Amino acid sequence: MNKEIIQKIKNDPNYQELISKRNGFAIKLTILMLSVYFAFILTIAFDPSVLGTPISEGSVTTIGIPIGMAVIIFAFVLTGIYTKRANSEFDDLNNKIKDSVKES
Repeated sequence: MNKEIIQKIKNDPNYQELISKRNGFAIKLTILMLSVYFAFILTIAFDPSVLGTPISEGSVTTIGIPIGMAVIIFAFVLTGIYTKRANSEFDDLNNKIKDSVKES
């Protein structure tokens, strides 16, 4: 890529907005996922009896199994949320940047 084009893209206000919004959103989702994951792991480490409690009397399955599955499903949901926003808002900004570079 030509250095002039790279500089033009970096100076584009739409590019600055894209980077700012995308990074901010990704950091928020990352913190959210890490909080849920570490809460689960720390519960296992410091109070395993909470997650080791059977779901019902005489059951082999503990409450930790559905909670662990919920952590995994939560990761998929966050991925879907990011993808939805990336396919709408972030792609729109990306297309604006491409159009401004083509015009010049």
